[in-house]
Amino acid sequence: MNFDKASLQKEISYKTSRSGGKGGQNVNKVSSKVELLFNINESVLFTDEEKLLLNEKLQSRFNKDGSVQVICDEERSQYLNKEIAMERLIALLGNALIRPKIRKKRKVSKAAKLARLGNKKAQADKKESRKKNFDI
Repeated sequence: MNFDKASLQKEISYKTSRSGGKGGQNVNKVSSKVELLFNINESVLFTDEEKLLLNEKLQSRFNKDGSVQVICDEERSQYLNKEIAMERLIALLGNALIRPKIRKKRKVSKAAKLARLGNKKAQADKKESRKKNFDI
């Protein structure tokens, strides 16, 4: 990852609003809900290839303006909500940039095939020996 919290901070915009939930009358007075907006296409932190990957993987997180939107209203403090939203964005971007390993097909070795068939034969012989002979 070629980004950190400080460099992301420069490209992020915040919106705040009044939040529901715990806080009593404080909820009606203080704007503690934080909506973090980050536009991937206008960012200088990522290469064009990384931007394509992020756009593909985070398609469901975009708002109508094409920005990634992270909302947090868990805490009573606006500062804590900003920190939580920032950590969520970092985790989101980090997970989206991970490329899964490409699986290489491998042929099953002759020894492995023989071992498996040997085990099957041994199991069949064991079960065969348990049968009762009713023909006598």
